[in-house]
Amino acid sequence: MSQFDQVSVVKQANVYFDGKCVSHTVLLADGGRKTLGVILPSTLRFTTGVPEVMEGVAGSCRVRRAGESGWTTYAAGESFAVPGDSAFEIACDEPYHYVCHFG
Repeated sequence: MSQFDQVSVVKQANVYFDGKCVSHTVLLADGGRKTLGVILPSTLRFTTGVPEVMEGVAGSCRVRRAGESGWTTYAAGESFAVPGDSAFEIACDEPYHYVCHFG
């Protein structure tokens, strides 16, 4: 799907890692929540509270989940899942546009 219909958007951006990751929260009519964002070229470590699915919209990234030794590459149109109460590293050589699905 290329857009979300009938949603509310939180105007205040979520800014992480000195602006290397910026996202906006989207609130769905069914009570669900997603974030839409961009990660600029960098290597970052995120922690999760709930399970997350990161959907790549543009660009590519490399991901290493907690407990993994190797990196996996994901291109636009591909997704990866991270369990709740976990962590992952993400490395981007170009701007990586994403949608984060929670729960």
